[in-house]
Amino acid sequence: MNIYVGNLSFDTTEADLRRVFKAHGEVASVIIIQDKVSDNVLGFGFVEMPDAEKARKAVEALNGTAIGERSVIVSEAQSKGDRRSISRVAAESLSFN
Repeated sequence: MNIYVGNLSFDTTEADLRRVFKAHGEVASVIIIQDKVSDNVLGFGFVEMPDAEKARKAVEALNGTAIGERSVIVSEAQSKGDRRSISRVAAESLSFN
């Protein structure tokens, strides 16, 4: 299961996220998203956990808790297709008359 982690401190590392999630089960991968041009951390990332049940429990346990000095948002990640279809619907409802 792919998990979204938002509102990360810019000092949070992938090792920090791995350690926090590993307490709830096996972690397959961790990535913190960075700006392509400046390499600055953008404040969110993704954690992949192979066991869906343990991943759901981790989401419940960690959402709203502090990692570093910030309270984080933790949820199941949406697929890109889900985000695009929402954006397309919103764009189609716009009127420029």
